[in-house]
Amino acid sequence: MFFRNLTLFRFSPAVAENLGELEAALDEHRLRPCGAMEMSTHGFVSPLGPDAEALTHGVGDSLLVTVGSEDKLLPASVVNEELSRKVRKVAEDEGRRVGGRERKRLKQEILDQLMPRAFSRPSRMQVWLQRKLGWVVFDSSSRKAAEQGLTNLREALGSFPALPLAPEKSPRQIMTDWLTSGDLPAGLTLSDECELRDPANAGGAVVRCRHQELESDEIREHLRGGKQVFQLGLEFDERIGFVLGEDMVIRKLKFFDVITDELDHAQADSAAEEMDARFALMTLELERLLAKLDEWFGLPRPDGA
Repeated sequence: MFFRNLTLFRFSPAVAENLGELEAALDEHRLRPCGAMEMSTHGFVSPLGPDAEALTHGVGDSLLVTVGSEDKLLPASVVNEELSRKVRKVAEDEGRRVGGRERKRLKQEILDQLMPRAFSRPSRMQVWLQRKLGWVVFDSSSRKAAEQGLTNLREALGSFPALPLAPEKSPRQIMTDWLTSGDLPAGLTLSDECELRDPANAGGAVVRCRHQELESDEIREHLRGGKQVFQLGLEFDERIGFVLGEDMVIRKLKFFDVITDELDHAQADSAAEEMDARFALMTLELERLLAKLDEWFGLPRPDGA
């Protein structure tokens, strides 16, 4: 259950106090299947698996929640092909051209006919809430998906004023300085991946490097040419690897063997105990990382209600 990506938000101590009511609040917003005429539904499922009822799972100050969704699979190509067939039939049978308004009506009729027969695709997104430190972390690299999950939490709680990160120091500038100078904070080392862009030219060249020595002359030449770091592969304390974006989204998160080996030595007599051990170990490691991100970039916690 280790997260693979981290999209981060922060909430105030006052908001944290209300999370004691989270289980009851989520219970009224369980995921339900798509209705015949619905394209999608969103809700919550148990983080403990399909046979469990509990919608939250806590270890210490951490809560685990799972946002679920179902989306109808109705490809645009299928709809457009059927629409073209109907338009041709009108032209052949009635000898006239179908106008824009009629075309729109025909398309809606097709959607109404096909939607009840469309397959539904389920998806799940894990959410970690750290009450003491005020973090809400979505296991997703998509800001849009994380925002949808945040909306689901707000709908369930009535209010959940968690805010996107607002770094006090420019992540792009700091990462560019790290790569240019090779002078990184203690415990942090370069990996083998980066994305460089010219910040003054939105449509300019983009340099994406993978499995590349980042201290090479080739990379330094791009930096001397004015490109800046938009994504940078990093390793933390030889325990975690990740790619940090200038949007402060952490992608390709990987826990190294030194961490997973610790799980092999843990005494877990059941699947539930093993899950607790994995969740506790993951959150412990990520709390250390998030504390350092706060130190390096300045990620203030909201202090409002």
